[in-house]
Amino acid sequence: MKRFGRASLAVALASSMAVTPVFAAPDTDELESSKAAAQSEADSLQEQLTELLNKAGELEEEMIATGEKIIEAQADLEEAQQKADEQYASMKVRIQYMYENGQATAIETLLSATDFSDFVNKAEYISNVHTYDRQQLQALEDTEKEIQDLKTTLEEEQKKQESMQEEYEAQEAELNATLEEKKAEIADYDQQIQAAAEAAAAEAAQREAESQSAESSGGSTSNGSGSGNSSSGGGSSSGTVSGGGSTGGSGSSSGGASSGNTSTAQAIVNAAYSQLGVPYVYGGSTAGVALDCSGLVQYCHAVAGISLPRTSQAQGGCGVAVSSPQPGDIVCYGTHVGIYIGNGQMIHAPKPGDVVKIASVYGSPWYRRCW
Repeated sequence: MKRFGRASLAVALASSMAVTPVFAAPDTDELESSKAAAQSEADSLQEQLTELLNKAGELEEEMIATGEKIIEAQADLEEAQQKADEQYASMKVRIQYMYENGQATAIETLLSATDFSDFVNKAEYISNVHTYDRQQLQALEDTEKEIQDLKTTLEEEQKKQESMQEEYEAQEAELNATLEEKKAEIADYDQQIQAAAEAAAAEAAQREAESQSAESSGGSTSNGSGSGNSSSGGGSSSGTVSGGGSTGGSGSSSGGASSGNTSTAQAIVNAAYSQLGVPYVYGGSTAGVALDCSGLVQYCHAVAGISLPRTSQAQGGCGVAVSSPQPGDIVCYGTHVGIYIGNGQMIHAPKPGDVVKIASVYGSPWYRRCW
């Protein structure tokens, strides 16, 4: 009867094992392959982003050059207009002298001629004065028109460049968003791979434990003792790792944050504050008159005795990178820069039609320190 019971129990156990579904452990090779594909796509996106930023940097240089030409053309136009006004004023004085006091002045000049030749010479002189005035005014008007046409052409070119810059910025935002998604996907694969590896290790440990348990009922005591020793050893190992972590934790980040000459940094910040309200002008680099974003940053550092490149892209690679910004650091975007003043704020020259002002740091900039 006992034998029959044991046989029935064995059959029941076998039946239950037969109907229990077996789930395959996650395929780490497949996950690794998917991760590699995602990484390849991320690398490609990064290359596209780098190429786009290079184009944006070249465009910025062109926009600065165009802005400087417009500033120069405006100055030339004002000078030409001033000369035209002076010439016109001089002509009016001559006209007033010759005519507003009566025709007698001109007639007397002619009648005072000593002979016919002198009469002709004086008549020619009067005519030449009028001709000279007309020619001078015409020349100045032609110069004004030429300068105005050049200024108009440059302003049209500037509008095209602004439109292209907006297009580049939209592409940059799209690429950045896609790249971040791909990085998140890669991170997710990393988590899945780690989870799969941990699950596989747990299954292997369970199989080993079951195998040892099946060998001998007395093996459990031995395993318990061994487990205790292993646990003790693990604790010792953990302590060692913790000690190593503590040593590394005192790393260079804090030292990097405190480096630099703070008095120089304060000079940079003070210079930035001094330009609040100055109009934004493409190509502007004249403090107190007209500045663009990189012109402002270049000026502030020049006040502190530091020489920087002219464009924002070049300034974004100056000095050293810092992760914890301090006042005086450069706030860097793809094609824009500002001066960090603390508390998550910066002073920058935002865009045409605006002025140098204080604003909150936005988006995901990086920071460079040149002091």
